[in-house]
Amino acid sequence: MAVMEPFRVDSSAEARESLGKTMSRFREDANARPVIFGAQRKPEAVILPFAQYEHMLALIEDLELARTIRARVATDGESDFNELLDDLGLGEHRA
Repeated sequence: MAVMEPFRVDSSAEARESLGKTMSRFREDANARPVIFGAQRKPEAVILPFAQYEHMLALIEDLELARTIRARVATDGESDFNELLDDLGLGEHRA
């Protein structure tokens, strides 16, 4: 697991003033470091490259799927087929 480096918190004004440069940096490097900013340098928001955002969404989806799988395995296979269809939102389509 990667070790998180300490992060710099920009003021809201600094983030606003450097937005053009930030966008250029993100275009050049999809793995560029996010910009963290907030009033009085208190972390309140993050600007990150869209590719990183998409990657994070995929990871969250994987984690949710893993949680569902763990729950099903914990039931020791006691779920029946109809319950599976309900979980998938297909229950109303049963014959």
